[in-house]
Amino acid sequence: MEGLDGLGGEDGMDGIDGVEAAGRVVVGVSGVGVSGASLAALRAGARVARRDGRRLVAVLAWEPPEGEALYLRRPDPEWARHWEREAWGRLDAAFDAVFGGVPVGVEVERTVVRGPAGRVLCGVASRPGDLLVVGARGGRRWRGRVRRYVDGRAGCAVLVVPAVGVPRRLLRRVTVADVVGV
Repeated sequence: MEGLDGLGGEDGMDGIDGVEAAGRVVVGVSGVGVSGASLAALRAGARVARRDGRRLVAVLAWEPPEGEALYLRRPDPEWARHWEREAWGRLDAAFDAVFGGVPVGVEVERTVVRGPAGRVLCGVASRPGDLLVVGARGGRRWRGRVRRYVDGRAGCAVLVVPAVGVPRRLLRRVTVADVVGV
């Protein structure tokens, strides 16, 4: 597993060792809102894909909000279609936020898959020449179920991209006066 440290180059993307340029760049996009880590991963994945002439595959994994077990107790196909449409909307929002639409100079494939994120990402990034790019929340430490799953099962190289954070001391609550200038 690799992070951005030590990659060199002006954009931090040169010299990713052990990655064959013949594969795809598979990027995990967050299924819960559009996180800063997810956007950083999408941006980094597009840079690698453009640089190496690879296809960028953006993947958003989703599950019913109540979880699969509860959904299966009372399956409602219309409700599932609603949540899948919502997932497509989040994926489109991520591309709009990062690129203002579609990145230039990169062949892009967008996909939304129902299932747990770790399993979905490892399933899509299944070719040895693929590069799986995921965002890391909380700085350099990347924790959680998805990380543990990808660590143990990814069949390709993994690039972990830290989110660009804003120091907490610079954040403050926005008031109505800030917006309307009163």
